[in-house]
Amino acid sequence: MIKNILALIGALVLVVMIGAYAVMGPKVGKLDSGAMPAFMDMFEKVLKDGDPAKAMMKEYKIEDDVANEDVIESIKALAEEYNMRIVGDTKMFTIPDAKADQVKFVENVSLCSLYIAKKFLNHSRYFGGFMPCRIMLVEYGNGDRYLITMDLTLAIHGGFPLEEEMLKLATAVQKAMDEIPERAARGDF
Repeated sequence: MIKNILALIGALVLVVMIGAYAVMGPKVGKLDSGAMPAFMDMFEKVLKDGDPAKAMMKEYKIEDDVANEDVIESIKALAEEYNMRIVGDTKMFTIPDAKADQVKFVENVSLCSLYIAKKFLNHSRYFGGFMPCRIMLVEYGNGDRYLITMDLTLAIHGGFPLEEEMLKLATAVQKAMDEIPERAARGDF
């Protein structure tokens, strides 16, 4: 009896899997080859931490011997190297007496390649939601400091494949937004 029930459950699972593949297979096949790994990576991060915002960001710990002012100046200097323009610099707030686990200071630097922005907005106005690129300096009351920026992998690979020129432009922005904060966290000019 138990053998028959298990066989029935196995058959039902197989039918559901075949049905799901029949429905989803052709649609998934149209996506960029990096889409499923990117979605799975994000999903695994959400399952681990339960924080979807963290799953969509990249974080760089700022070295202890690099002052906040030097980090911001580094971002601004490096932006030129990557053909990015600084389009904003906003000190969001400072709380001098923040507790160790509270955010004490936040500064947001916005960067953009205007040429690439125009191309992507003409491709899809919804890319505007990713613009301008931002690097946020976050300092906690205990002195821990981080640079936070958006992980652009899903924006680039999460849908249908981008045309070759668009992919080249997108990966240039991704390289800049990966390397600028990584280098600025070390105080690299």
